[in-house]
Amino acid sequence: MEEKLERMRALAKTLNQYAKEYYTLDAPTVADQHYDNLYRQLQELEAQTGTVLPWSPTQRVGGDLLKGFAKYTHRAPLWSLDKAQNHEELAAWVARTERFVTEYNAKNEDPLPSPSYVLTRKFDGLSVNLTYDEDGVLIMGATRGNGITGEEVTRQIKTIGSIPLKVESDALFEIHGEALMTKRAFHAYNKTAQTPLKNTRNGAAGALRNLNLAETRRRHLTVFFYDIGYQEGAPFTSYHEMMAFIKDQGFPTDGYFKTAKNFAQIEEGIEENLKDRSTLDFDIDGVVIVLDDLRTRSAMGYTVKSPRWAIAYKFEAEETTTALLGVEWNVGRSGRVVPTALLAPVDLAGVTVSRATLNNMDDIRRKGLAVGCDVYVRRSNDVIPEIMGAVANDKPSVPIEAPTHCPSCGTPLTPIGAHLFCENTLSCKPQLVKTLVHFASRDAMNIEGVSEATATQFVDELYLSKVSDFYSLTLDQLSSLSRTKEKRALNLKKAIEGSKRPLLSNFIYALGIPNVGRKTARDLAEAFGSLEAMRRASRDEFLEVPEVGEVVAQALVDFFQSEAVQKELDRLRTLGVDPQNPSAQLKTPDHPLVGKIVVVTGSFEGVSRNQMEEKLRAMGAIPQGSVSRKTDLVLYGEKAGSKLEKAKALGVDTMSEAEWMEWMKG
Repeated sequence: MEEKLERMRALAKTLNQYAKEYYTLDAPTVADQHYDNLYRQLQELEAQTGTVLPWSPTQRVGGDLLKGFAKYTHRAPLWSLDKAQNHEELAAWVARTERFVTEYNAKNEDPLPSPSYVLTRKFDGLSVNLTYDEDGVLIMGATRGNGITGEEVTRQIKTIGSIPLKVESDALFEIHGEALMTKRAFHAYNKTAQTPLKNTRNGAAGALRNLNLAETRRRHLTVFFYDIGYQEGAPFTSYHEMMAFIKDQGFPTDGYFKTAKNFAQIEEGIEENLKDRSTLDFDIDGVVIVLDDLRTRSAMGYTVKSPRWAIAYKFEAEETTTALLGVEWNVGRSGRVVPTALLAPVDLAGVTVSRATLNNMDDIRRKGLAVGCDVYVRRSNDVIPEIMGAVANDKPSVPIEAPTHCPSCGTPLTPIGAHLFCENTLSCKPQLVKTLVHFASRDAMNIEGVSEATATQFVDELYLSKVSDFYSLTLDQLSSLSRTKEKRALNLKKAIEGSKRPLLSNFIYALGIPNVGRKTARDLAEAFGSLEAMRRASRDEFLEVPEVGEVVAQALVDFFQSEAVQKELDRLRTLGVDPQNPSAQLKTPDHPLVGKIVVVTGSFEGVSRNQMEEKLRAMGAIPQGSVSRKTDLVLYGEKAGSKLEKAKALGVDTMSEAEWMEWMKG
């Protein structure tokens, strides 16, 4: 038996090396027939032994259907990048960076090196985050999501032949990459596709978020890697060192990695990529500029949304002209009535555009727009179609008039600044539908299955008029919805009931308080600890929260002092909605786990390993993925493997799931 297992390990290693040569190096060293013969030998041995190695190339085959996507919390945030739309904005960033280093060196004895920059391409695909354990085995693949939490797509990732299933590393790490569909793969797919894809970005995103693994495999995705986001081994000192590690481990890159010592060299790199953009086999929408020295990065730190040591230079999008056929006015969640341009369909950057953004009447007048005129259209940042202005010609046109009444409910509109608002928040249907959808969204109450169409059904057929009405719905009512079978009604009821104990931060975000996004909601939850404390808080108390300014503080006071809001919050509580704040309940200075390094291994009853780690973080512990002499505790469940053995060998304290449950009770 051991002889067969050893043969399997050798075959897997050889086949993975051949795959690296074929997919990553584009330099195959063996004929396809030889590879296929070794592959069949491995399959036969797996059948004989009943064992499949986690890094076996046979795991790449995707043909089955998955049930859904599990949530995954990244070990470190996947930040957004600040953006420069022109050379002036980029020059200002370079000047800020150089000024920071100069000022830092004037105050500190250990100086930072002179700024050295690295340019890489900004890929137009879908960001992914892969996790490799201390044995070098790929154990998790996830989408970026909101940067904190993504969706697990490990099986989809394994269909991509260029991604190594095992690497030569003994430290757990997370690596970031961009999943792409090459232009060649895109055109080949569309030749036989029943429904052709519109562009490569949608092709990649649709492949990774597809439960049909055979469909994922058919799209022949590529991933280019560019960053180690989390690592438990020895830290890197520079981006050059990090990229050398990435390449040495066999991760594919696009090959472009340029050093620049000053702004002029950065400009040269940008012009080089603009020139090469159309010749590449994959889509890019800009260039990323980062600092090379990681100690300087650490010193500069982050803003709320992005690192201060990096910036993305965005390319000008493609532009074309078409006719403006009309303007449609729609009501948003806040009651703002927004114009949308209706265009004669035109192809732009691989997408057929028939609608475009218009901000308000001031924007319409400033751009000289009228129904019937020709307009310049571009995809702003290659995503959102935007009208840049009117084409000067003699075509007959009709002036655009602002509405005086809400296009949905007929209520007279109120001008506030440059915008028009419908203040009928109680019975204006579009506002209500969008409010319900926001409340139920993933980052809010996470009531799965509540799309805009479903929310519209709730309003039309079940007469929902406020978010608390979700929790008074019965199974009979849900079953009575048109086109709703028993299983869907049961799933909706289960999702609604399961949302009654949300994280406090999610609940705050769900309330739709003006100017309060996800980050501010987390800050408020951390600062106040409970909803009741927020309801009693003054403007000055809100202002003490980091990143909360005058506008947000006043919006919070106005919101919580509203009589209608008070009644709604009371009703939600009566109906069983109980926001949870584990940090406030468990993270106390004298908690025995505060500051302790804990490793979780094995499987636990009724809870995932990620959820267990979140509980530990809430108690102040520091969850890590590998065991070392610095580890304080190993918490293990069923089928705990090498980590538990290593802990015992090192004399690290261990605790079983049963012991943990008893300890929590005490």
